[in-house]
Amino acid sequence: MLDRFLRGVPAAFLAYAAFSCSDALIKQAGILHASVFEIGFFVALFSIIPVVALRPTEERWRMMLAMKRPLLVHLRGISGISGGLLSIYAFTHLPLAEAYALIFLIPIFVTVLSVVILREPVGWRRWLAVIAGFGGILLVVRPGFREITIAHAAGIGVAFFGALTIILLRTLAGSERRSTLMGIIIAYSLVVNFAGMLPDFEMPRPTLLAAMGAAGILTGLAHIGLVQAASGAPANHIAPVQYSQIVWAILLGALFFAEVPDFVTFLGLGVLAMSGLFTFIREETRFGWSRRIPILRNRL
Repeated sequence: MLDRFLRGVPAAFLAYAAFSCSDALIKQAGILHASVFEIGFFVALFSIIPVVALRPTEERWRMMLAMKRPLLVHLRGISGISGGLLSIYAFTHLPLAEAYALIFLIPIFVTVLSVVILREPVGWRRWLAVIAGFGGILLVVRPGFREITIAHAAGIGVAFFGALTIILLRTLAGSERRSTLMGIIIAYSLVVNFAGMLPDFEMPRPTLLAAMGAAGILTGLAHIGLVQAASGAPANHIAPVQYSQIVWAILLGALFFAEVPDFVTFLGLGVLAMSGLFTFIREETRFGWSRRIPILRNRL
């Protein structure tokens, strides 16, 4: 058991570090004046490279098309591309730590959607965690003291679609292959972003192409890392590791974008992380969902 833990959890830390570096490169691409659709297309395109290069020999491409519940799989694709586009907008218009704070509202939205869609009972402790999570967001964003922009709404939208994706994965658990659930997001990302960028497309400059290409390759490697982590450790040990991205957001933001959070922001991030972890632990204790759904990112 310890051996599996030591194989899986470090892989998860590396995977989420790669995701964070990819998000920082997406922010840099925005600084270089790339559009949301252009960034989304090239990140999706380059993410295919490591996925193809490191694909297990036993997997066949036609397996991706074998869907037992196609309507829900396509809804997962729509939810994924929606969250992906909104995340690019959030990362290119907000400080990294602030964008992550909004995105990590996902556990709160999962709680709400679990009640509305799955009719799951939710106890008072989880509702207190929801309230605490919103309190953490208020400390980070501070409406009334700082300007609230469309980018903040985009970050909240990422959290909503991320939660919807988790609910869909719960519903699809056991019926669809991981390659199908991952492939549908790549397909939607390529098609939708290509159509969106086409009217005003100009071939990107080498520095911009390098930033988007590196972001895509890191994203692909990170997804592979999550698969390796899931094969080496129980899913309920891996999922909490995603909160390490808050640390990466603070470090990368400070090093490359001169974004240094103040004390109140640090306090809000801490409250938000504790709220999310408590929600996950309570949910795992009662329902054991993380052991029954594939470990996948909610967006590309």
